[in-house]
Amino acid sequence: MSDDVILRPTVNSDRLWADLMAIGEITDPDRPYTRRSFTPLFEEGRAFLREKFEAFGAQVKLDAAGNMIARLEGSDPQLGAIAIGSHSDTVPSGGRFDGVAGVIAGLEILRAIAESGWKPRHPIEIIDFLAEEPSDFGLSCVGSRGMTGQLDGEMLAMVDSGGRVLSNALEEVGGDTATLPSALREDIAAFLELHIEQGPVLEDRGVDIGVVGTIVAIRRIEVAFEGRAAHAGTTPMDLRQDAAVAGAATLVKIRETAERFAADKDSYFVATVGIVEVKPGGSNVVPRTCRLVIDARSDKPEILDRFQEIIDSESVAAAASARVERKSYEVLSDGVPAHCDEELQQHIRVASEELGYASLDLPSGAGHDAAFMARICPVAMVFIPCLGGHSHTPVEWSDQAEVTAGTEVLLRVVERIDLAGG
Repeated sequence: MSDDVILRPTVNSDRLWADLMAIGEITDPDRPYTRRSFTPLFEEGRAFLREKFEAFGAQVKLDAAGNMIARLEGSDPQLGAIAIGSHSDTVPSGGRFDGVAGVIAGLEILRAIAESGWKPRHPIEIIDFLAEEPSDFGLSCVGSRGMTGQLDGEMLAMVDSGGRVLSNALEEVGGDTATLPSALREDIAAFLELHIEQGPVLEDRGVDIGVVGTIVAIRRIEVAFEGRAAHAGTTPMDLRQDAAVAGAATLVKIRETAERFAADKDSYFVATVGIVEVKPGGSNVVPRTCRLVIDARSDKPEILDRFQEIIDSESVAAAASARVERKSYEVLSDGVPAHCDEELQQHIRVASEELGYASLDLPSGAGHDAAFMARICPVAMVFIPCLGGHSHTPVEWSDQAEVTAGTEVLLRVVERIDLAGG
């Protein structure tokens, strides 16, 4: 055999796993596993990644939106890049897999390609997007917004609890607000993201690989009620203006409406009231105000519109019944669903079958950087199982074999795109 024989790239499962576990140790020791964006620990995680990428000759840079990009050039300079990416930041007390498993999978794929001697026609890039998780500034997907032209001046002016402005924080991690438009990409042929499912479906059905069809739209709605604070012991029940009663009635209607919409198997719908804020907050005080924040998600915007209309009406009725005022009803944020590319989905199905892995089509109920990337290029997502569907918690877990399977499928998809693309 000659010295220049090119071998097919092969995932090194033990090396992949060792890197994933090692970056997990870069954490706040009092809150495992915490590596928040715009913090020294986040920068330490990126230094770890940069060292790993540069060790096998990848070119590494930070773009103006603060995204870390590692790149191997292709043989045809006319072709766009095949990009793989996710994020290395975490939620507070999060897990070792959400986001960063996709970055480490990309690292292993790029390293396997470099070691094999195979020269893809397309450039191959791995992207660690800045601040995919909601940052302390109240904004998520900062880096992918920047790469797709969705990071505006109003967002850059957001301030965290310590008074730091997002634009300044972006500069501190290596971004450049003065040249932010340069982060917008028009040269990506396909974007792929590996991620834990963050739900129980794959594990429950014994399936290795999830093929994502749609990344749901997320709409957040705030409802606020105002009544009158009063003594809990001396105010008769029929004379109370209890804002919490209106909030509770509305919460029940939200759940009932969500269950009704979720029963339609032709669409995806969930809704959650994750914030219930009652003031003054004394056990012996009739609540004067109540604030709810609703998180509603669907693959169909028209369903979100209908849900919003129903809760608007029901919250007015709840306020009237409790003899309080519905002070406000406001959409805090809104998004559109992102649809994964059909051809890329088929590549995932075929690659899974070739490797002996069972696959299942399913939607993503969580938001991802891929949802923003879908604005500028074809995208696809590979889901792998996670124990009990747990995510955003220290007990978040996927086995080495599951992470390896997803990485192997992703590598095979890169090969298929490079062979087919032009």
